[in-house]
Amino acid sequence: MASHVTLHRDMCYPTPHELALAGRALADEHPGRVRMRQAGVSRGGRPLWLLSVDGQRGGPREVLVVAGAHANEPVGGATALDLARRVVRAGGGGSGWHFLLCADPDGADLHRTPRPYSLLDYHRHFYRPPGPEQPEWAPSLLPPDRLPPETLALTALLEELRPVLQVSLHGTDLGGSWVQLIRDIPGLAEPFGKSAAELRIPVETGASDAAGWGSRGPGIFVMPQAGSADTRLSTWCHRGTTAIVEVPMWASGLVDDPAPHPDPRGALRMLAERLTRDAARVAGLREGLLGTEPGAAALLRAVDWTLGLIPDVAAGWTAPGVPPEATTASLASIDAFGRRLSLRAAAMLLRVLRAQAHPAAPGLDRLVTGWCEEFAARFRARWVPVATQVEHQSRTVLAAYGCLQSGQA
Repeated sequence: MASHVTLHRDMCYPTPHELALAGRALADEHPGRVRMRQAGVSRGGRPLWLLSVDGQRGGPREVLVVAGAHANEPVGGATALDLARRVVRAGGGGSGWHFLLCADPDGADLHRTPRPYSLLDYHRHFYRPPGPEQPEWAPSLLPPDRLPPETLALTALLEELRPVLQVSLHGTDLGGSWVQLIRDIPGLAEPFGKSAAELRIPVETGASDAAGWGSRGPGIFVMPQAGSADTRLSTWCHRGTTAIVEVPMWASGLVDDPAPHPDPRGALRMLAERLTRDAARVAGLREGLLGTEPGAAALLRAVDWTLGLIPDVAAGWTAPGVPPEATTASLASIDAFGRRLSLRAAAMLLRVLRAQAHPAAPGLDRLVTGWCEEFAARFRARWVPVATQVEHQSRTVLAAYGCLQSGQA
């Protein structure tokens, strides 16, 4: 049985169903080394599939790779399959590799972007669930008795496998690549940077997601001992060493510019004002809108969650104590983060308005189109082929495991 997902320059992002078919095909081709099993079930009743290569339960060299934790970051599934095939070809070497092919299949069903041709195309069918419905992040926002089944399945796997390394595969819409580490993996910066350079992927040296984290080289960030409570309660910190590997869909050279920004405080004030203004435009259209159909209800929950984040984000950018010096890269990352918050809320709201033939839909459509075009133009967006995204993620994961094993030898 041939795999339905192959790596080539024009490949698409595989759906959860395609991932399952490809995983079963690999298990059929290598019955002595590869197996597929159901590790749980989603809120909507969809299976959570675990693909294992040479795996043991609680062995000393097990690795758990988690794909699809964020529905709008679909590259992870393709990378997981690529890694599984690489491990099979390499002969294992005494290590067990386990791949959760899609941690949130319900979310993936709502975010339908197999091959986006532009930022606008990507946002036409955009969906990112609110924090309490995200498998990795739910423990930081919900009490234990209210955790979603996807989170329970993931934490059960961590307890069963006790991996020496957990890898979470993520992807940003526009920017560069970076790695967040819960514990340092010495030596990772060199192979990570070499891979990014060879593949023409910018390294995000001032990633806003890692603000306040220490750096072990360009694009490598390590969580401080006094890390935020949200992060420490996530599944990233449940057990062992975790690496979160980000790769962009569209690349921008602005995010790796180390030059000092001439006026960071002024820039942050401007970005906060723009974010507040844009959010208010979306919130005005959201007011009073009802969504009784399950898909519309999910989209509106996500809109409300995203809009609810924005006041604190904007206030944080203008609060006393903001560093008076910052690089062009770090301000570019903050700029991109703010743009995507309001754009995501607007894009998800537009899906609801269009489905209901709401009279405000054409106006919001024009707004989303304009924001996408401005975002791409401001950052000089350059598409990174899916196969290139996969190649860089796979290299980084293998390098992280190799450096970790070298450090423990």
